[in-house]
Amino acid sequence: MSRLLGGTLERVCKAVLLLCLLHFLVAVILYFDVYAQHLAFFSRFSARGPSRALHPAASSSTNCSRPNATAPSSGLPEAPSARPGPTAPVLPPCPDSPPGLVGRLLIEFTSPMPLERVQRENPGVLLGGRYTPPDCTPAQTVAVIIPFRHREHHLRYWLHYLHPILRRQRLRYGIYVINQHGEDTFNRAKLLNVGFLEALKEDSTYNCFIFSDVDLVPMDDRNLYRCGDQPRHFAIAMDKFGFRLPYAGYFGGVSGLNKSQFLRINGFPNEYWGWGGEDDDIFNRISLAGMKISRPDIRIGRYRMIKHDRDKHNEPNPQRFTKIQNTKLTMKRDGIRSVRYQVLEVSRQPLFTNITVDIGRPSSWPPRG
Repeated sequence: MSRLLGGTLERVCKAVLLLCLLHFLVAVILYFDVYAQHLAFFSRFSARGPSRALHPAASSSTNCSRPNATAPSSGLPEAPSARPGPTAPVLPPCPDSPPGLVGRLLIEFTSPMPLERVQRENPGVLLGGRYTPPDCTPAQTVAVIIPFRHREHHLRYWLHYLHPILRRQRLRYGIYVINQHGEDTFNRAKLLNVGFLEALKEDSTYNCFIFSDVDLVPMDDRNLYRCGDQPRHFAIAMDKFGFRLPYAGYFGGVSGLNKSQFLRINGFPNEYWGWGGEDDDIFNRISLAGMKISRPDIRIGRYRMIKHDRDKHNEPNPQRFTKIQNTKLTMKRDGIRSVRYQVLEVSRQPLFTNITVDIGRPSSWPPRG
């Protein structure tokens, strides 16, 4: 009985020992499996973190060598790229037919017109008489050039009417008053050449040039101050001439040429001292250059002239008829490429830029008694 009990106890002990051994083996296997998982986890963390910090160039090597390649995604959020700051909105082109035009205008020259009033009426005009539409992008940049001397009264009326007209026409423009220094004989054409050059010095983007007398005001804002495929004559019906042209080839008062057209005819002649002749010379130059003059409809090309006494130093040019007949000979040598002058002062006023110049004096005229 005791032998049987001892054998049973021995088998039980062996079984318990085997179970303990099996438990130990299972524990060892589970231990190494968990250790391996932890080791793999820390290996991945180490590869993603420190290696990039130590070798930042390696992560961007693909894009450096291939500008159009796409870098493989790492699964991590990318750092925000550098972006430019806010930019100005892109404005649409200005319409060919501005919607704010009013048509026929009532023009009168009897009300007092101080410059302060004109300035208050045009708050959007910048120093120097510059203006840019805030709601659209014009196709042209226009320089309006005025030959000038001793006409402050006329200038105030001109600014009073023209600034609102040009703004309604959605123009990007600048006003340049070219003031002849001294009391020698006036030379309108040479002053216009000076205005062309000085305006381009201030802003090389000017591509349209309107040459206007200071005593002429348009009576209809549909007469758009723009340049076209051909030189343009704006003032085709003045009250001075009974609202008609004095003769078929008249090109005086207000005219416009783009930059290439003006250079093609070598600008205005410089040797027309005194009154008359230079407009006819320009008409001849345009014809000789193979261009034609465009004009607005007679209903919108009407102008009023501010009455004044003629400048005693703006006498008729005694040589104008001879010079007009010789335009073909003088066109190449007398013009924008040969103009000589000296700028004495540039003053940017709230409504215009005043440029005072010394343009010399006529050399071939006999002195006045």
